[in-house]
Amino acid sequence: MTAGLDRLGVRRIPVPVPFPEAGGPANVYLIEEEDGGVALFDAGIGTKEGRDAIHAGFAAAGLSLGDIRRIFISHGHLDHYGYARAAQEASGAPVFVHLRDHDKVTGRDRTKGRLDLYAAWLTRLGAPLHLLDHVRLHWQDTHRMARPLEQVEPLEAGTLLRFKRFSAEVLHLPGHTPGLVCLWAAQERVLFSDDHLLERVSPNPLLDLESHPEPVHKALVEYVRSAKRVRELPVELVAPGHAEPFSGHVELIDRLLGFYDLRQQKLLALLEAQGPRTPAELTPQIFPRAREHQLYLTLSEVMGNLEVLEQEGRVVRSEHQGLLRFQLP
Repeated sequence: MTAGLDRLGVRRIPVPVPFPEAGGPANVYLIEEEDGGVALFDAGIGTKEGRDAIHAGFAAAGLSLGDIRRIFISHGHLDHYGYARAAQEASGAPVFVHLRDHDKVTGRDRTKGRLDLYAAWLTRLGAPLHLLDHVRLHWQDTHRMARPLEQVEPLEAGTLLRFKRFSAEVLHLPGHTPGLVCLWAAQERVLFSDDHLLERVSPNPLLDLESHPEPVHKALVEYVRSAKRVRELPVELVAPGHAEPFSGHVELIDRLLGFYDLRQQKLLALLEAQGPRTPAELTPQIFPRAREHQLYLTLSEVMGNLEVLEQEGRVVRSEHQGLLRFQLP
């Protein structure tokens, strides 16, 4: 599969990440620029191991960070932008991110006020207080792996990016985050999919407040819409955000949509048997083996599936004494 990237002047650098949920090392793609140097699609993580892997990848390509001309960030998760600040400082290259993920990469999502918004929302979903403290500490720890960027440029949907050997359209595909983008090289039929499509794990439809007291971005509703859009593209090679390039995106998306349908059927069965339940009450029944530090991931998955069912009219929500509950109509 790497031969398909070689002909495009693209080199993949796998960068280790310290959390297995990611689905393998995060990929940094070096793309030859028209006037020399390279562009980056994603910038890895800001750990020592991440830095070492990136520098080794550049050295193997006969390059240094000073050869970077542009940096494109697919979305605002630390394993994809964590080393961007160092790369920008070494090269002077501009960093481009979709506007809806700017707050993530600039650190505005890390303030106490933002964390308090998340704590209040998770409380309304029924999460116990001691787990909220655990989530807060986990966030503070992981954010040490990504220095916030001071200067970023907007990366707009529909923009055609020209590189030395190919051009790619910026596709805005919200779901995993509100501002996630992929690059679509239509002539070559190659999709740089970052975390929108992964071969071995399902992308997490993460709860994302975007500075609001409750989500405007309904992660799984948006993800399903985006996935159906990508399903219609004539993709021959997927260059993902984690692990090796692969083919067969239609079959992958169909399996993923089927997987979500089965999870939604289980949620409907639980609500039929038990009556109104908070998302936090449903979460351990869907994920009985999950650990405490995975609360945010698992609660996000459950809430995302409930929002799909709600959009389809198969469940309704109510709020009593500060707690959201879902039930059958």
